[in-house]
Amino acid sequence: MPPLVKHCTRISMVAYAGATWDWHRIHYDMDYIKGLGLDRPIVDGQVFGAYAVQAIQDWLGEGAFISELDFRFANLVFAGEWVQCEGEVVEVTPEQVKLRLKIDVVESDGRVLRTAVEPILATVIWRA
Repeated sequence: MPPLVKHCTRISMVAYAGATWDWHRIHYDMDYIKGLGLDRPIVDGQVFGAYAVQAIQDWLGEGAFISELDFRFANLVFAGEWVQCEGEVVEVTPEQVKLRLKIDVVESDGRVLRTAVEPILATVIWRA
């Protein structure tokens, strides 16, 4: 699967919060964030599921329906960081494709800093 690279800007974080109605203060309130000993907002973890789905559908097309998506967070991702989602096929049957993906925090040049989400296990079925 070709990699998908996303920049987690504060603007994209606010847009995602508005779309999902997730307004937890840890994603935007600097006073609250600093009170936790952090210097930047934390990216909402559920956005990584959306990134995984986007990467899969960009690769396989609109006929790909993700019927199952399971993932585990490995590290925090902060506003302003870049992430890269990549994956591989682990099983193919006539009915479905199973993928294993991961999302890494990367420098703008692609150098991996740390893993954000791994593993991401996805089951894809085809819609006509």
